[in-house]
Amino acid sequence: MKVHELVLPAVGKLMPYIPGKPVSELERELGIKNIHKLASNENPLGPSPLALAAVRSALDSLYLYPDGSGFELKAALARKLAVDAGQITLGNGSNDVLELVARAFLSNDTAAVFSEHAFAVYPIVTQAVGAEARIACAGDGVSTARYGHDLEAMLALIDEKVRVIFIANPNNPTGTWLRRSELEHFLARLPDYVITVIDEAYFEYVSEPEYPDALQWLPKHPNLIVTRTFSKAYGLAGLRAGYAVSSPEIADYLNRVRQPFNVNSLALAGAAAALDDAAHLNSTVQLNSAGLLQLSQAFVTRGLDFIPSVANFITVDVGRTALEVYETLLRAGVIVRPVANYGLPRHLRVSVGTAKQNNAFLDALDQA
Repeated sequence: MKVHELVLPAVGKLMPYIPGKPVSELERELGIKNIHKLASNENPLGPSPLALAAVRSALDSLYLYPDGSGFELKAALARKLAVDAGQITLGNGSNDVLELVARAFLSNDTAAVFSEHAFAVYPIVTQAVGAEARIACAGDGVSTARYGHDLEAMLALIDEKVRVIFIANPNNPTGTWLRRSELEHFLARLPDYVITVIDEAYFEYVSEPEYPDALQWLPKHPNLIVTRTFSKAYGLAGLRAGYAVSSPEIADYLNRVRQPFNVNSLALAGAAAALDDAAHLNSTVQLNSAGLLQLSQAFVTRGLDFIPSVANFITVDVGRTALEVYETLLRAGVIVRPVANYGLPRHLRVSVGTAKQNNAFLDALDQA
């Protein structure tokens, strides 16, 4: 038999996530140097010096398997977040934890709900286990934020088949966010057979007064899972470390399907140390706030429609097919992210960089 006849039908129909090309490859292809990468929502300040020191110290132990339980990182997270270590599930990035949720709670007899324009991993993990994906229309800008999650539309898709709801707050790639009151009201109306995942990958960047810390709801909502990552504000994207916080019972089931040693020893060391560097995190947030303002004002000046963001990226409507603009920017040495795969064919997602990087992007955009 042919391989396509052997693979699971749901897997055969999957459209894999396509990451951006690395800087080194693009420099070879295009024959240019000093490319500005503003495509993957990485921290332009890089990792914390404390994290780097911890990683270097861990290098001598690379011949040993990592701590499969992640004891020290879990303990550090438990202290910082005021939760019990038994509530934490570690992942190879928070994407890994999202996959664990799908493997533990979804099957071909069940369904998951998420929003239009939401993070690409939600449909991937849902389809990979054969579950049905139910996609709620995004907000219209009248009753709910334009391009954001419409919680009433999501609620309308729930029936006895639905087992998981994915909510990104703030959302990637739109940068939109949900307020405490509306999200808490939504959680209160869910049936008790539904697991809700609130994905807070960009949590550290948000300073809005009405932005919720979903961890506070865990005692009241036993079916709630909150996911976060060290890839964004903590600047450790290359190490791949993320985590979920939930009830101990849910964490136990997630850890049953988690692969042994799924977080490597360097990631464990670097992530634990990064939690102690409040100064670096504060500098990161300040730089990001200034960059969001810089880019937003520039788009207003240029008459470009954009989606107001509270994350470390901003998505802009370039007024034509975004792929054409993306390719022109590439040749000018600036990498951004076209988001047609999210249903936004005229938009580019731009990671917030340093002022110099942001200006390089704007200069190239003016010539595109």
